[in-house]
Amino acid sequence: MTEHPVEWARPRPTREQLRTDVLIALVLAFGATTTALLYARTGILEEPAPLWVSVLGLGLCTLPLALRRVAPIPVAIVVTIGFFVCGQFAVPELLIVNICLFLALYTVGAWERSRSAAMWTLIGATCAIMIWLVVSLIISSSTEDSFPGLPRSGLFSAFATFAAIGIITNLLYLGGAFWFGYRAWRAARTQAMLEAQGHELELERQTSAAQAVALDRVAIARELHDVVAHHVSVMGIQAAAARRSQERDPDRASVALAVVEESAHTAVTELHRLVHTLRTPEAEDGSTTVGIAQLSPLVAESQSAGVPTTLIIAGEPRPVPLLVDVALYRVVQEALTNVRKHAGRAAEATVRLRFSDDAVEVEISDDGMVQRLAAPARSGGSGLGLRGMRERIGAVGGEISAGRRERGGFMVRARVPLAGLTEPAVEVSAVGPAPTATRSDSSEVTA
Repeated sequence: MTEHPVEWARPRPTREQLRTDVLIALVLAFGATTTALLYARTGILEEPAPLWVSVLGLGLCTLPLALRRVAPIPVAIVVTIGFFVCGQFAVPELLIVNICLFLALYTVGAWERSRSAAMWTLIGATCAIMIWLVVSLIISSSTEDSFPGLPRSGLFSAFATFAAIGIITNLLYLGGAFWFGYRAWRAARTQAMLEAQGHELELERQTSAAQAVALDRVAIARELHDVVAHHVSVMGIQAAAARRSQERDPDRASVALAVVEESAHTAVTELHRLVHTLRTPEAEDGSTTVGIAQLSPLVAESQSAGVPTTLIIAGEPRPVPLLVDVALYRVVQEALTNVRKHAGRAAEATVRLRFSDDAVEVEISDDGMVQRLAAPARSGGSGLGLRGMRERIGAVGGEISAGRRERGGFMVRARVPLAGLTEPAVEVSAVGPAPTATRSDSSEVTA
């Protein structure tokens, strides 16, 4: 919105404003009638106007003001005519009619929607009144009965001074009416601009708040999906194994139930930490955040869930930004969850973590045991896991690819450039306190 709107027009008056104008017109009519009777009683005018002329002149000056904001120009013209009638025909009223003329001209400047028409109306009314005033003074100057006692001889005579005062007073009077009306119009325009800008800012605030809520909901949903899907899948697999082996191999069933218990405990711990972070984000402890340093326990958990898993580390581990650290961990976690869900019982998985000079990369692949029957299951998922991976990696400026391998199975690869990232880095001295050994020279260690 520009500072000076091109086509701004003042809104139509409200009902309350119209009622106020009617009340003002009635009060002025009553006041004009009262002061006219008082002026007539004082005898200030030797030959006052007839009653019908007084009623006509005062009525034209006061009553049209009830519609002054509805039709400013016609009302100003009628009031100007009434002012002329009162002045020309000696209506005994010198106060209220001046107030009415000022109010009418002020309203033209303040409320007329066409600014050019308002300007020409004010100029026309000023010229008409000034012409009438000058003609009246010229006629009075040649009449001895008018203003007796005022010498008329000389350029700076008393009568000439009186005429100059009258002209200057009327010019200031008419100019003041226009000036205050114009200022009122500008104030109304400025207020309308501020209200419009305030409305736009409020809409932007509401939109931003709605977007923030939506982003928070997506982030919460993503975290819950990562935590719940991973641990529940482990619990489901181990619970099924315990059910099948509880009669013929109670020891094995006991081990499986222990894994279920541990997975449930871990899931509850992560959920508590998530809820605590949501309630008091400033109190979040970065040291407890998951990351690629915990890949070995993650691989061990996948191993205990019945999926032989291999962890490979290539390159020299180096510090990575916190958000990248968490994102890569969640990608590995979700990919291993999908392996347990879709790759089949005998499938094996491989997790590769690569450090290069300018990037860090994780790759999770499985052989799928040439799972021809598993293809519909893998393709028939909700897609939320892959979508969450893309959102996480995209948020830290990386890229991710996922698809079938030519030799069978599925592979997910996520790569995040590290150049130009200025977020706090997380030291990766070793990939986790795991029950498995890891090496940083591209050799494989089976978990």
